[in-house]
Amino acid sequence: MKLKKKIKIVISADGGAGSGKTTGSRLIAKKFGLELLSSGLLYRYCAYKLLKKNKFRNKKIFLKEIVKKITNKKLKNKNLYNPEVTEYTSAIAKIKFVRDLLRSFQENFAKSGKCILEGRDIGTVILPGAKSDLKLFFKCSLNTKAKRRFLEYKKNNKKITFKQVKNALKLRDLEDTKRKISPLRPAKGAVIVDTSKINIKQMSARLFHIVYVALKKKYGKSL
Repeated sequence: MKLKKKIKIVISADGGAGSGKTTGSRLIAKKFGLELLSSGLLYRYCAYKLLKKNKFRNKKIFLKEIVKKITNKKLKNKNLYNPEVTEYTSAIAKIKFVRDLLRSFQENFAKSGKCILEGRDIGTVILPGAKSDLKLFFKCSLNTKAKRRFLEYKKNNKKITFKQVKNALKLRDLEDTKRKISPLRPAKGAVIVDTSKINIKQMSARLFHIVYVALKKKYGKSL
């Protein structure tokens, strides 16, 4: 169901690691023809470029320049998932300057009017209140998301254990919810999407219905 040219909707999708927000956002983007931006990939890209260029002294000047040149194609770089990039991403995500810089990028991205942004503070910080037409918050039980992540990681790392994956997710959730800057929490009025006991097909149906209801509420018969 691709939307008519005049129909616009901005969606924020938040949730912890392994909650299903990325998969859900991709499904929505494809179904309704929306642009998709992952804030997590923005932080990974910045971390990757800093590590690659060893620009640790002049972070501000360097980051300002590379953020101007970010494209969706650059965010598909497989190197963004390297272990050292992942580790450094967590570090720079705590820096206020970096968060402010990427906040501006995300706010400008949303001005297209037909998009979905996914991350951990989209509905609370990046696009609060009326800046997003629909706010989604994904959650999933620790055991369920650990099982999903374990099967995913096992393909590339035969030695990894379920306990390691579960403990890592537990720690990440704790860090996300307790951090001082932009802690993970549902935005006011967010629709809660619990993916603990549903499969992809069921999640698709639920999400498409939620988006359709939001569109109907905004446009009525003109939809």
